[in-house]
Amino acid sequence: MNRFRVSKFRHTEARPPRREAWISDIRAGTAPSCRNHIKSSCSLIAFNSDHPGVLGIVPLQGQGEDKRRVVHLGCHSDLVTDLDFSPFDDFLLATGSADRTVKFWRLPGPGQALPSAPGVVLGPEDLPVEVLQFHPTSDGVLVSAAGTAVKVWDVAKQQPLTELVAHGDLVQSAIWNRDGALVGTACKDKQLRIFDPRTKPQASQSTQAHENSRDSRLAWTGSREHLVSTGFNQMREHEVKLWDTRVFSNALASLTLDTSPGCLMPLLDPDSGLLVLAGKGERQLYCYEVVPQQPALSPVTQCVLESVLRGAALVPRQALAVMSCEVLRVLQLSDTAIVPIGYHVPRKSVEFHEDLFPDTAGCVPATDPHSWWAGDNQQVGPGPGSPLLASPSSRKPPVWLCANSVWPAACPPSLPSRPSHGGLPDRAAHAPITPLLASMQVQKVSLNPACRPHPSFTSRLVPSMEPLPDTAQPAVMETLVGDVDASEGFSSPPSSLTSPSTPSSLGPSLSSTSGIGTSPSLRSLQSLLGPSSKFRHAQGTVLHRDSHITNLKGLNLTTPGESDGFCANKLHVAVPLLSNGGQVAVLELRKPGRLPDTALPTLQNGAAVTDLAWDPFDPHRLAVAGEDARIRLWQVPPQGLEEVLTTPETVLTGHTEKICSLRFHPLAADVLASSSYDLTVRIWDLQAGVDRLKLQGHQDQIFSLAWSPDGQQLATVCKDGCVRIYRPRSGPEPLQEGPGPKGGRGARIVWVCDGRCLLVSGFDSQSERQLLLYEAEALAGGPLAVLGLDVAPSTLLPSYDPDTGLVLLTGKGDTRVFLYELLPESPFFLECNSFTSPDPHKGFVLLPKTECDVREVELMRCLRLRQSSLEPVAFRLPRVRKEFFQDDVFPDTAVSWEPVLSAEAWLQGANGQPWLLSLQPPDMSPGALRDWVCGGSRMGVGERDRRPRLKFRSCWHANSSGPCEGGVAVSISL
Repeated sequence: MNRFRVSKFRHTEARPPRREAWISDIRAGTAPSCRNHIKSSCSLIAFNSDHPGVLGIVPLQGQGEDKRRVVHLGCHSDLVTDLDFSPFDDFLLATGSADRTVKFWRLPGPGQALPSAPGVVLGPEDLPVEVLQFHPTSDGVLVSAAGTAVKVWDVAKQQPLTELVAHGDLVQSAIWNRDGALVGTACKDKQLRIFDPRTKPQASQSTQAHENSRDSRLAWTGSREHLVSTGFNQMREHEVKLWDTRVFSNALASLTLDTSPGCLMPLLDPDSGLLVLAGKGERQLYCYEVVPQQPALSPVTQCVLESVLRGAALVPRQALAVMSCEVLRVLQLSDTAIVPIGYHVPRKSVEFHEDLFPDTAGCVPATDPHSWWAGDNQQVGPGPGSPLLASPSSRKPPVWLCANSVWPAACPPSLPSRPSHGGLPDRAAHAPITPLLASMQVQKVSLNPACRPHPSFTSRLVPSMEPLPDTAQPAVMETLVGDVDASEGFSSPPSSLTSPSTPSSLGPSLSSTSGIGTSPSLRSLQSLLGPSSKFRHAQGTVLHRDSHITNLKGLNLTTPGESDGFCANKLHVAVPLLSNGGQVAVLELRKPGRLPDTALPTLQNGAAVTDLAWDPFDPHRLAVAGEDARIRLWQVPPQGLEEVLTTPETVLTGHTEKICSLRFHPLAADVLASSSYDLTVRIWDLQAGVDRLKLQGHQDQIFSLAWSPDGQQLATVCKDGCVRIYRPRSGPEPLQEGPGPKGGRGARIVWVCDGRCLLVSGFDSQSERQLLLYEAEALAGGPLAVLGLDVAPSTLLPSYDPDTGLVLLTGKGDTRVFLYELLPESPFFLECNSFTSPDPHKGFVLLPKTECDVREVELMRCLRLRQSSLEPVAFRLPRVRKEFFQDDVFPDTAVSWEPVLSAEAWLQGANGQPWLLSLQPPDMSPGALRDWVCGGSRMGVGERDRRPRLKFRSCWHANSSGPCEGGVAVSISL
């Protein structure tokens, strides 16, 4: 909420009820615990009584004396430290205790007796259980914390799926984010940690939360990038901080309240963004609105309480009085009563206000523990019979996907984007719902009373005290699954964690190539849930410090947006320096370590550097573009730069304005393309030192250009909002034109899917970063798919690996690297694990494929430029049988360091194809043998031996883990 935005909650009032509406005559416990002591479902309230190990149970709704009838449940032999209701089953309660166990109870409905024993017991743990919470999208998954141990449980199997490690002291809070992919923890060691439990047990991010080690609490917002922490500062004052996981080193916003010994409980409603701060032992509630813009924590209202607060809880949104505009209800637990406090927005008309009550998560779980652990990120569905689960009819018009909202902000204005009653968007009649879109947050239920009742769900974790009707659970689940077209299914939704993500399908690989078999039931489930990338478990890891180049000084961190900021090949790294004359430092990748404090030898370019690129066929030749509209070609000595070079090998002149981008031809030697602010693209013959071709037709600044893989076409994206494809040898005018990104802040373009498609990264009209995928042969028809990611100022820089179809996406100043597998057909984008770093990077480039360590199943190796260092990042795929060459991951790769054509031949119309190289080391067994040994292949050895193969194999040293430089040999396998 900023100066240009007026909050719809600015007039919200807190309305404490009359005493007649209180739940009186209770005796609440005051045991020392940092938890809430009270929880509510849509049907029941559970709270700590004054007897250790005993809970009070009372209906949420009731009239007269019925509402005041409190029954007591003896749960544990010691203090109940935490409790939580299932988000799907109003009568399923989990309790944790100082007796070191977690128990699950089926609470009674009307006319039923209290259970005499728990349905499930987890533990005992080594220490008292302090924290527990149900998973928000999967029935039967729970996180618990006991001492320093945080475990994620499969409740039905009564076994932990994983244990989150590295906590240095008592864990005070552990909470799922809204889509259930991440876990945030607050610890007595003052650290705030973010875990992706399906990737690794270690924290993916951590930072110091509060300066005081006293009770700290967490709450996630509606997005997976932001969470709120409460704690104490050094002056023992209550402190609230808002964190952005994409920039995790510092809090996005913070505020300080009063001084009090009791912990501050954050009660956050992710749908409305309203945050209620309740301090134990106090008589006041603070209400704030959490928004991503500044000021990020905006005060809304305060409420003075009649009695001291012992605990507090939010009532689920499905139980609110929406017709009286009740946007929030807090249950205050005092010593002798439970006081419901409603927060209302004054409105003149008595009707359902859609702006106050967006669709909320339904009560039908999206997945089961096994599927979730295998990487399923389905969101909570709307229930059976929803039209959102109908199969799509065709691929066109374009598929609009968005990670942060139901519909992207740039949807066509002629099609309304607000959901109608029942959760089905009005524009569904105009465009099909794709599997990826159907798996996102559109799968919700409306709070409009006209759309009720909603489907109910009864968990099978704890059997009911009475036999369930035949249609209770099976009817819901069977209808939910039966309405899905198995040929289309669902796909994992993309994420902005911030996360980097992220955002992500995790867990152990279940493909046959990993050495783990796939059961028929799992294959059936995968056919329903839709395709998922075999690279979804890829993990980005910063390599050992011995491979870093440190003590970088004087870097130019303000290179133009059209430039990647630096460039690298397998030998050298060129980095612009912040100095007069456009100096460029050349670093040697084969000589890592700390650079001397003295000045480095540089290339004296003579003008400020706008872009630079290494010649793919001559690893020692560097092209540098300057603001003086000239391109200088430098020849770096093979042993590295040992003295200052002031005279370039060649100077190319022809442009009349400063140059934007440089791109070498992928197949022809001595061919370079450059774009300039003079709105032209020139094709240079470097042997002759002149421009041979000049491309026209741009009406504004050229953001980016890219050669097609076969080198016959060149694509550009321009500030005038158009994407163009040229055949440079056929004429200066574009062959095709199509609509590009609507935002004019910057864009990048790259050829993908074997040259059949174009990927453009840019901004929409609301400054949200997005990806657009085009069919190269039908550019005028617009994008095949649009994927919204997040809101950030820097342009996403795509790095594409044609062997795997993976694209890395990050921006200058980002801390997250998105990873997607691209497909030329639906669902187009398959999300994989994101890579996140604790500090922002200044650049991120992809190294040649031959630099990957195939023995470690390394898909890609990149270089990450930081403020004062350069570090390699390896993206590796977890595989069980690493002794076998993973041929499904490493197909034959192009020999990109040997030209196929000369500049003269290409200019005269000749075309060619690159040679192919096998990355398989001679001493590694082929992947086919792995399949035969593991039973994954039915082909016999003799039958396979009769299949000839012709490949270009790299020359491998016996004591080396990589290929020799430039070594290529032909081998025929029979």
